[in-house]
Amino acid sequence: MEKEFWKAGNMLYPIPAVMVTCQREGERPNIITIGWTGTVCTNPAMVYISVRPERYSYDMIKESGEFIINLTTKALVKAADYCGVKSGRNTDKFKDMKLTPVTGKFVKVPMIEESPVNIECKVKQILPLGSHHMFVGEVLGVHINPQYLNKTGKFELNKAEPVVYSHGEYYGLDEMMGPFGYSVKKRKQK
Repeated sequence: MEKEFWKAGNMLYPIPAVMVTCQREGERPNIITIGWTGTVCTNPAMVYISVRPERYSYDMIKESGEFIINLTTKALVKAADYCGVKSGRNTDKFKDMKLTPVTGKFVKVPMIEESPVNIECKVKQILPLGSHHMFVGEVLGVHINPQYLNKTGKFELNKAEPVVYSHGEYYGLDEMMGPFGYSVKKRKQK
């Protein structure tokens, strides 16, 4: 079978759908939904978000040098969608979506209490790449909702029902296929 060829574009899906909080000194905080995000480095812990320069949040992040990545769940998917289509120039997204802003430990930007994981970040570098500029952020700290810790202290994000985005649609993650390394793990003999 011959595959169909398409022009250059991004087909790396699914991707996380996260809500990024940001704030300028003296102004109300804002939430922007981001799909272009991920891990850059383990040590030091670094992540990235890519934002279009014309977005309201872009200047807030650039000027403050701070942002928080808030993971999205099935319970938060409507808020995530809303925060991705409405502009913070015209609306208070925390108020509209009944989300609770909570003070972080390291940055002046509030995190979303309802999110199971909040990642506090300081901008280390901004890379203008075209339609989006990449904010590379150093992770200063991570807040985790303890209700998702098991008896041994392992964090079980799957119980929070995380959400991903693929080709204009949101999806839940339904089942684990196997832990890292399961393809080479030796099975016990009976």
